[in-house]
This record gives sequence, C-alpha cells and structure tokens, in this order.
Amino acid sequence: MTTLLVIAKEPRPGRVKTRLTPPFTPGQAARLAEAALADTLHAVAATPASRRVLVLDGAPGPWLPPGFDVVPQCVGGLDERLADAFAHCDGPVLLIGMDTPQVTPELLTVDFADCDAHFGPAEDGGFWALGLARPDPGLLRGVPMSTPVTGAAQRDRLLTAGLRVRDLPSLRDVDTAADAHAVAALAPHGRFAARLARCTAAVGPDARPGTGAGPPPAAPR
Repeated sequence: MTTLLVIAKEPRPGRVKTRLTPPFTPGQAARLAEAALADTLHAVAATPASRRVLVLDGAPGPWLPPGFDVVPQCVGGLDERLADAFAHCDGPVLLIGMDTPQVTPELLTVDFADCDAHFGPAEDGGFWALGLARPDPGLLRGVPMSTPVTGAAQRDRLLTAGLRVRDLPSLRDVDTAADAHAVAALAPHGRFAARLARCTAAVGPDARPGTGAGPPPAAPR
C-alpha cells in the first residue's frame, strides 16, 4: 500500500497565500490556507494508505486530523525539501501539496502495478502530485521550482530516468483570488468553499473572481 505525503506550511498570517493579499487581509489569507490544508488532510485521511505523513514547515494545529505522522521540512529550496520528504520513505509514495483542496480520495488512490511514477500536472505549469514506486530523492534535486515550466521539467526528469509515467488529471492550484473562487466552485461543500464565502462577504466586491492575477508559482508547497 502507498505512503501519502502532504508538504505544507503552518497557516500563519504573512507566511502563506500572500498572493491573496489583496483583496484579502493576511489573516483571511491564512484562514483560507488553513481551510485548504484541512480539506486536503481529510481527503488523505479517507484514502487507503500504509502511512500518512505531514511534512510541515511550522507547528501542527487543531486543523490536523488524527492518523498522521508529522515531520519537519528540511532547510533549502523547494526541490531539496521535496527530495528530503521522499528520502525518509520506503516503498510506493504519493506526495501532494496544500493548494488543491478539491482533491478527493479517488484521485489519491493510485496503483503502481504497471507504472513507476504518477504525475499530477497543475494548470499553472507546476504539479500538484508526484508518486514514485521507489522513492529516489535525486529525481527532484535540481529541478527548477516555481516557474511556468516546473511541471514539464519534473516530468522530463522522470522520463529521462527511464520511468514509466502515468499522468493524473490536471488540477488548479489556489494562488490568486480568481483561483480560489474557481476551486471553491469545484468543491462547494468543503471547508475551503465555506471559508471563502465568509472572507468574500467580509471584504466585499473587491474579492470577486478575476482579482489578484500575477505570475504563478508552480509546485507543491
């Protein structure tokens, strides 16, 4: 059975979802990040797995459901932190970030019977999921992160290593206000959608979809 990893930051104001400000305040952005993380963790908790691990920058809070091991992120760039997360695992592993609260247990239930890797592209050019039948940190180190070609570079790294890659559905990350509204519409009954509705009501029309656009980061954080 697969180990499921979630790499995340503690949802503290000023440290997460900074591209949501404006239209949202740093506190609102942090609450949106907390809701996204909670939805993600609950989807992981409902997915069959041999182990569930939160690779965390910060401290756990009441948003963490039972059944997770919590390990700290290492220092270094995102490629090093992702590589380190895989380095501490044996057997099949699937890693995701905290930016896709629309994820479901069905999407996370992967089978390595006829492939060596699962790759989940993100609409912004990054990736939302990476699964490896045999964890190899070297497959991530040196991949350029937070660029529009991060996903393509990571997938090419897998293919160059001779791995059989199975693509997962493309998902949209939550980076901007427009992303937040689009993702909430895909999972209207989740914690993220409910929190977004409250935040939007608080800040008024400036939080409508289409605000907050900018160059996207491109990998799980």
